[in-house]
Amino acid sequence: MNPLNFKDIDLPIKKKDTLCFLIEKTIKWHEDRNLIEGSTDKDQVLKLQQELGELSDSVCKQKDMKDDLGDMMVIMLNIMKRNNYTMEDCLETAYNDIKDRKGKMIDGIFVKFEEKSFNTDEGDE
Repeated sequence: MNPLNFKDIDLPIKKKDTLCFLIEKTIKWHEDRNLIEGSTDKDQVLKLQQELGELSDSVCKQKDMKDDLGDMMVIMLNIMKRNNYTMEDCLETAYNDIKDRKGKMIDGIFVKFEEKSFNTDEGDE
């Protein structure tokens, strides 16, 4: 099983292999602890929110956030596994949703144009 379901991604083979190996090990870790069959999406989303709080704390305190991001990825892999999604499925769906999005930066945040909330004649920065 290839958890990423790579097609034509321009990553070196070694990186693909390493990433696939880490994903497979992480999913096996979940299975060995009954976190796929013995948990629910709701439980895992609540855990994801907890980890998001830890990420927020690290960002605010200007601490390294690598562990927080990794923890969130571990939980998202659990949710993907239980729903039979691959990382590629999820990223492709998200990319297709954003690829043609228009909007502008407001206070450091990209805000997409909505028909009722922006005048799109202002241009798209």
